[in-house]
Amino acid sequence: MNVDKILDIFNRHQVSYLLLGGMNFLLRHAPIITYDVDLWIEDTDENRGRCENALAELSAEWGRTEHDWKPVASKPAGWLGQQPVFCLTSPDGAIDIFRYVKGLGDWPASFKTANCEQTAAGIAYFGLSDDDMLRCQYALDESQRKVDRIATLEAALKNKKN
Repeated sequence: MNVDKILDIFNRHQVSYLLLGGMNFLLRHAPIITYDVDLWIEDTDENRGRCENALAELSAEWGRTEHDWKPVASKPAGWLGQQPVFCLTSPDGAIDIFRYVKGLGDWPASFKTANCEQTAAGIAYFGLSDDDMLRCQYALDESQRKVDRIATLEAALKNKKN
């Protein structure tokens, strides 16, 4: 997986996004295995269009069914408006695009509290705050929660207060 390339292309296309999920946790807290890059995008027509262009540059593919699966570059403009979550493949790794995140309010509110960080290669990104990552964990069904992440996030928040 080439997270640096994915984030760099999203940055160059000026996509308003927040990195969340395992990759955000990996880059900020602990080395964990993660199989995709999860991005919550600001859900506006303009930003979805920029995101579509970034995904096309990444040679991403998506389809509602295996018969509809094809490069997103061949899809008509506006295809990201079809559903709230997309799971795509690309030569640089799997990418999940979220237009909505369970447990969180609106995108602008989470962006205000996001962390501006850099990958080891120096690629800038905005990642979901620890508070918001914790809210996401508690919004999951109890069987889906990642107890180790919750403990790490709660400890980080406690240390931040001290």
